[in-house]
Amino acid sequence: MSRLNRARRSNGGMSGYLFILPSLVLLIAFHIIPIFMTVGYSFCSYNVLQPPEFVGLLNYRALLSDPYISSSLFNTGVYTLVVVPLQTLISMLIAYVLARKCANRWGNFVRSVLFIPVITSMILTSAVWRLLLSSDPEGVVNSLIGLVGLGPVNWLGSRWPALFSVCLIGIWKNVGYFMVIFYAGMMDIPASLYEAATVDGAGAARQFFSITLPMLKPITYLVVTLGTIWSFQVFDLVYTLTSGGPGRSTMTLVLTIYNSAFKDYKMGYASMVSVLLLVIVLAVSMVQKLAFRQKDGTKGG
Repeated sequence: MSRLNRARRSNGGMSGYLFILPSLVLLIAFHIIPIFMTVGYSFCSYNVLQPPEFVGLLNYRALLSDPYISSSLFNTGVYTLVVVPLQTLISMLIAYVLARKCANRWGNFVRSVLFIPVITSMILTSAVWRLLLSSDPEGVVNSLIGLVGLGPVNWLGSRWPALFSVCLIGIWKNVGYFMVIFYAGMMDIPASLYEAATVDGAGAARQFFSITLPMLKPITYLVVTLGTIWSFQVFDLVYTLTSGGPGRSTMTLVLTIYNSAFKDYKMGYASMVSVLLLVIVLAVSMVQKLAFRQKDGTKGG
C-alpha cells in the first residue's frame, strides 16, 4: 500500500507539472530569455541588419553624456511623483464614498462611468485630448479657463504645461482601475467594525483613518506598486499625444528606448536603456516593499 501511495503521489506531482508546462514554456520563451538577451545586447553594437558586435561598456559610457537620458529620467521621475500619489489618493477617496455612501444603483452607474477611460483606446483618448487641449483661444479647455479671466495656455507646446497635461491625463486614465481595486477591498471590510465605531462615537473621518486605511494596507501596497511600474513604463500616452515634445519636455525612458531601437536602429543602446529601466523599477519596488513592511512594524529582509 505504501508503494501504491507513493506512486500515486508521484503521478499527481507529475500531472501538476504537466498542467503548468505550457505557461512555463511561454514565460521562459517570451519573458525570461528576452531579459537575458537584452542584457547581452546592451554590451553590443547592433543595428539589426548586421550581426551584434561586442563593444563592452561603450553603451554604458555613452549613457553619461546623452542629454535624452537625463531628460527622460527627469520627466519619468516627475510623472511618477505626480501621478502615483494623486491617482492613489483620488481612487481611494472615490471608492470610499461609493462603498460607504453610494452602495446602490447610482454607485454602480458611477463606477461604470469612471471605468470607461480604462477600457478606452489610448489612440482615441489622445486624439480627443489633443482637441480639448488645443492652444487656440477657442479650444475647449482654454475657453473654460477664459470664463474666469485667464488667458489661453499653450498646453502641449510649452514645457511644464505639456508635462503636467500628460500627468493629469494619466491620472484620469488610471483612476477608474484602481478605484475598482480599492472598492473591492473596502467591501471586504466587516460592517461590524464601522457599527462598533459609530456606537463609540467615531465620526466618518475617524473611521476612515482608524479602520479603512489600516485594513487597506495590502491593497494600497498593490496599487502603489502597480502605479509606480506603470508610470515608469509610460509610452503610448506620450507617443500619441506629444511624441516627447516640445523638445525633450515629455520624453520618457520607454520612448527613448523606442526611438533608439526603431528610429536610430541602435538596438544595443536601446537594450542598455532597457536594462537601466529594469534596475530602476526593481530598486523602487524594493524600497516600497521595505517602506510598507516598516509601517506594518516588521523588519524588511
